[in-house]
Amino acid sequence: MTADEKTSLARFLDTAYGVARGGYLDDRDEYAFQDDPEPCGETAGGAEADSFERLEADVRSCTGCRLKETRKNAVPGEGVRRPMVMVIGEGPGADEDATGRPFVGKAGQLLDRMLASIDLSREKNCYIANVIKCRPPGNRDPFPDETIACSSFLERQVRLLKPAFILCAGRVAAQTLLDTTNSIGKIRGKVISLDIAGTTVPLVATYHPSALLRNEEWKRPAWEDLKLLRSALVEAGLDPAGPGTG
Repeated sequence: MTADEKTSLARFLDTAYGVARGGYLDDRDEYAFQDDPEPCGETAGGAEADSFERLEADVRSCTGCRLKETRKNAVPGEGVRRPMVMVIGEGPGADEDATGRPFVGKAGQLLDRMLASIDLSREKNCYIANVIKCRPPGNRDPFPDETIACSSFLERQVRLLKPAFILCAGRVAAQTLLDTTNSIGKIRGKVISLDIAGTTVPLVATYHPSALLRNEEWKRPAWEDLKLLRSALVEAGLDPAGPGTG
């Protein structure tokens, strides 16, 4: 996508965002989008032209939106390179911004326990990332232009990782990936086919761990979502309790 195309889309989404809030629009800085790089092909030797090293370097040096001005560290992601499950959250928080690692605060510790309950982990068979790679000030929801600026990074990650399943952690991630305004309560509880990065990946959505820390009533449905994911993995011939795919 070119910078001009991103700008047009961001203006449209900003307008929709304002209408949804009763016609009120916050002040927005000027957009500073960059053209996406050319699609990744293969070298003569057959190896992928794109690489995790290149991707992570691009994330850490990105100046594509206003978040570059307030971040301490961009947060590319973490985990195995051929995961059964790619976990996608909203964006880094304060702890993640400080360390450059995803899901390391209290919500991240809960996420690790949630994954462990169905024999998943970032060390063995998962990769953990976010829709946006830099922390929004005050942990606010990302603005549409910020999400657009990061969209190519997420697509590159999916293309490189080739995850068997995606687990969306929270409303923002699920709404972004599925291009919907439905609540997480309406999205969760089922396996959804997601078209992304030139492929189709089955997706399960659940509540964000930080939401579970605020409201214990959501822990039961979140556990049902995890059991659904595990059953879907087993049905697909994948054993989370096995040695993993990474």
